[in-house]
Amino acid sequence: MTRQRDVLPGSSLAVVGGPLGRHASARATSWLATVLPLLVASTATVALSVVQRAHCIQQGWNGSDQFWHACFSDLPAQYQLGNLGSGLASYVGGDGARADHPVLTGAVMAWLGGLVPDGSLLDQTRWYFALWALLGAALVVAVVYLTAASRPHHAADAAHVALSPVLLLAAMVSSDLFGVALVSAGLWAWGRRRPVAAGVLLGLAVVARTYPLLILLALVVLAVRTGRLAAVGRTLLAAVGAVAVVLLPFLVGHPSAILRSTQVWWDSAAGLGSVWMLPQLFGHPLPTGPTTLVTVVGLAVAVVAGTLFTLGTDRRPTVAEVALVLVGLSLVAGKSFPVQASLWLVPLVALCGVRWRDHLLWAGAEALHFVAVWLYVGGLSKPDRGLPAGWYAAALVLRVAAVVYLVWRVWHTAARRAPADLPSVDLAPADPAPADLASRDLPSLESRSLGSLRDPADQDPSDPSKTEEWAPAEVDPADGLDGDFAGAPDRLIVRLA
Repeated sequence: MTRQRDVLPGSSLAVVGGPLGRHASARATSWLATVLPLLVASTATVALSVVQRAHCIQQGWNGSDQFWHACFSDLPAQYQLGNLGSGLASYVGGDGARADHPVLTGAVMAWLGGLVPDGSLLDQTRWYFALWALLGAALVVAVVYLTAASRPHHAADAAHVALSPVLLLAAMVSSDLFGVALVSAGLWAWGRRRPVAAGVLLGLAVVARTYPLLILLALVVLAVRTGRLAAVGRTLLAAVGAVAVVLLPFLVGHPSAILRSTQVWWDSAAGLGSVWMLPQLFGHPLPTGPTTLVTVVGLAVAVVAGTLFTLGTDRRPTVAEVALVLVGLSLVAGKSFPVQASLWLVPLVALCGVRWRDHLLWAGAEALHFVAVWLYVGGLSKPDRGLPAGWYAAALVLRVAAVVYLVWRVWHTAARRAPADLPSVDLAPADPAPADLASRDLPSLESRSLGSLRDPADQDPSDPSKTEEWAPAEVDPADGLDGDFAGAPDRLIVRLA
C-alpha cells in the first residue's frame, strides 16, 4: 500500500532541523536546533499579522474602512468601549469595566490598558494595539515552545503553530492567544505528570476563555477509559481552586463581571461564522430564545460525539485528538464562530500531528471566510461595495465544512489504529503455512501488538521493510501528553458500529 504524501514532507523541514531521529531526544542541542528557528518564525508570523493591519494602525479603527482593508481588530474596539485604560484596580473594583470577555482576560486587558500613555484617542488605541502585539508575540513563542516540548520526538510539528496561516490572520483580532497559551501550558504540565500544575493552568485558562472546559472534559473521559480517575481528580480540584482564587476579588468588588460574558452570549442572536446565522442571511432570522436552545442542544450533541469517540475507538485516542474533536465540534455547533476562535484549534492540530495537506485545506477555507466576513460586515453599511449575504453564506459553510473535515481526519486516524493487544493466532498443525508468509522475514504475530503497527496511510514507500500493510512501526513515544494515562489499561467501553 503506497503512502499519500504530505504537502510538506519531513525533508522539507530541514531548515528547522527536520524531524527528530530515533536517538535525538537524548541530545538537547538537536531539539533546540529544531525549536529555535520555529520560535523566530513564529515572531515573524505575528509581525506579518501586525503589518496586515497597517491601514488601521495609520488611519484608526473607525468606520467601514477597517472592513474593506480587512484590518479590523477587537482589541482597540474593546479599549474604546470598555474603558480599559483605567487599569487593573479599576477593572476589579467595577469602575466601568465593560469588556465582554471572561474575567481573567478582561483583567489582563485592563492591566495592559493602564500602561497606555495619555494622548489622543487614536494614539491611545495605537499604543494599546502595539502593547498587545508585543504580548501576543510572547504568547505565540510560548505556545510554540510548549507544543514542541509536549511531544519532543515530534518537535518539528510545532511548525503547525509557528507557520500557520490561521495564526497570521487571527492573531491580532482579539485576545484569544492568552487563553490558548494557558491551555498549551496546562497540556504540557499534564504530559509531564504534574496533574496539580495542569489543573491550576487549565483552571486559569477557564477564566480566560471558556473552551478549556472541553480540555478538562477530555481528561475526564480519558480517565474513565483508563481507570486513572485519581490523577484527573487532582487536576479538577486544582482547576476549581485556581478559578476560585481568580474570582474572589471580583466577588468582592465587581460580582457582575463574573457572568457578564456568559450573559452576553446567552442573550445574543446567532453571531458571525455560526451555522445558526444561515437563516438570517437568507432573510429569516431565528429568534434569540430558540437560537440559544438549539445551540445548547448542538453543544450537547458535540460533547456526546466526542465522548463516544473517546470510549469507542479500538485503541485509546490521544489527549490532543480528543481535545480537537471536542473543540472542533463545539465550534461548529456554537452560537457564534468568530475568526479568532480558530486559534483554539491551531496548537491541537500540531499536537495531533495533522498533515500539512489537511492543515492547509482548513487554513484556505479560514482565509476565504476571513476576507468574506469583513466584506459582508462592511456591506451592511454600504451594500453597493459589500459582499452579498448569499456569498458570505457560501464562505461560512465552506469554513464549517473544513473544520468538520479536520475533525473527521483526526477521528479517522484514531479509529484506524488497531487494539493495543492482539490475541495470538493458533494455526492448526493440519493447516499449511501460507506460502507468502513463510517467505517473508516478518516478526511473529505473537511477539507484537496491533497497537504498535503503523497506519497504512503513514507508510514510507522508500523503505521496503515498511510497505506492507501490517509492517511494524518504530516504537513511538506516542503522545507526550499521555501523562498519567501512560501504561494504563486500555478498556473499550463503547462498541461503535
